[in-house]
Amino acid sequence: MRNISCLILIAALAACDTETQVTEPPEAAASRASNLRYGVDKLTATLGGAVNVGTSINSRGWVAGFAALAGDSFRAALWKHGTVRDLGTLGGPNSSVQWPGLNDRGMIVGIAETDRPDPLNEDWSCSAFFPTVTKKICRGFVWEDGKMRGLPPLGGNHSFATSVNSRAQVVGWAETPMRDRTCSPPQVLRFRAVMWEPRKQENGRMKRTQLRPLPGDATSAATGINERGQVVGISGECDDAVGDRSATHAVLWEENGRVIDIGDLGGEFWHTPMDINDRGGVIGFGNPTGVVGGALRPHAFLWTKRGGIQDLGTLPGDSTSQAFAINIRGDVVGRSCAGVLARCRAVLWQDGVIKNLNDHVGNFPDSLTAARDINDDGTITGNLVELSSGRILPYVAVRRGGV
Repeated sequence: MRNISCLILIAALAACDTETQVTEPPEAAASRASNLRYGVDKLTATLGGAVNVGTSINSRGWVAGFAALAGDSFRAALWKHGTVRDLGTLGGPNSSVQWPGLNDRGMIVGIAETDRPDPLNEDWSCSAFFPTVTKKICRGFVWEDGKMRGLPPLGGNHSFATSVNSRAQVVGWAETPMRDRTCSPPQVLRFRAVMWEPRKQENGRMKRTQLRPLPGDATSAATGINERGQVVGISGECDDAVGDRSATHAVLWEENGRVIDIGDLGGEFWHTPMDINDRGGVIGFGNPTGVVGGALRPHAFLWTKRGGIQDLGTLPGDSTSQAFAINIRGDVVGRSCAGVLARCRAVLWQDGVIKNLNDHVGNFPDSLTAARDINDDGTITGNLVELSSGRILPYVAVRRGGV
């Protein structure tokens, strides 16, 4: 089985003219860290398989993500009130919610396969997140009121949805009908970042807006959106539609559509923003200086308009890290690993200081391996390894102390 929680595509960052920064004395930060503690609720409801991951949590405590079936397929899933719901597919074997794709109104976005084969035999971006490569057409989806709808591409075959705000603006990327010489086989068609608005019609079809790459780049993809309509993502070459040279530049699209290059940590590729909060703080991961070519050796980063890009580092002894989400307070969650997905631990960054979440959960018996989302109350979801069974399960960690 391919490991689907590893590859994460896009790169971009955001700015905000009203950004607020708070600086506190080191002794205050140390005191807060020492008082920080969480109560962990392990979500044991599954769809029959051993891999279950929470990637999104809203203010109501709902968790969305993906769960394996007893066979060799994954399904987008919603954990709510102690139960798990299979959100279905668009006719094919697999679906998933890979980014923080759940808003406070209960709208969920992600990716789902159809039952139609790809006429160009592409793998498409979805293949990095499913257990098998099926060569089925894959579409971004929006799920609400018990129904899943596919999100249309830009004239090509595939699409991919990552994030949604409370205004029901959905972002991701989609294929155009243009063949692109910067694509690496089996990818054939150019793709571009998109904002869909499923509740609006334009010329008789769902409203969608293309977010163009930086001048000179061929492709773009969007990974996060905030309540202001600022969007983050990547800009670069078509490549294989799974990061690498697609993420040559991390970018921010302002609400007026203007695209800005927000910089990187110094490596050649994989500069991948993952989320943007309402103050314009952007987090993600990228290769630092010294990593050349398409190798993936990422460090988590934080970008602000005032401070630029900051390497958030790793836990002592680790070599890689990834940041997945940021809340309104500027708390950042992710994982730190001994290698690329080797011995990973869930982490929280506060004021640029990294904390191993496992050190703040008392005598909780299992290992928290990733923190994938954090809501504005500071409640975290992600995945853990249940040491008694080896199962991968979602969790909800509620802050009991600290601020």
